[in-house]
Amino acid sequence: MLDWLPNLNDHNLPYPDTLHPIIVHFVIAMVLFAVACDLIGYFTKNSRLFEVSWWNMFFATIAIFVAIIFGQFEAGLAKPYAVAANVLNIHTLIGWSLSGILAAVTAWRYVIRLRSPEKIPVAYLGIGLLLTFIIVTQVYLGDELVWVYGLHTVPVVEATKEGLLP
Repeated sequence: MLDWLPNLNDHNLPYPDTLHPIIVHFVIAMVLFAVACDLIGYFTKNSRLFEVSWWNMFFATIAIFVAIIFGQFEAGLAKPYAVAANVLNIHTLIGWSLSGILAAVTAWRYVIRLRSPEKIPVAYLGIGLLLTFIIVTQVYLGDELVWVYGLHTVPVVEATKEGLLP
């Protein structure tokens, strides 16, 4: 049965490169753009931007769960060493939390859209800024995993296979 599974490449993946960062960049862009549209729409009184924001949040909420699936799969294949494992655990915890937060914020946004499509409450804008802060934190941790600890990079994969990393 294991013969059916594809062999892992130099990055310790069954496909050419990591997919989690590709998908998660869509989530990051859509959420940040949604928050920007809400803020600009609020201050310019352009309610059409609220519709743009809604659809970005909707698709970001779907995409974050796809990103988490690939993130969990790729994290399992990364075989993180001790120092990287701590950062990966925090990144995973915040990622799962962020998916729930994003789903709740999107549900709230949907209710706002139904009740008063021409207005956005200031509290929602504040939550958007908080969401932006959480996303920036996640980006920092994800960058640290790749650029500092080298997860899924060829030298780190080789060092892990050779037992050079604890």
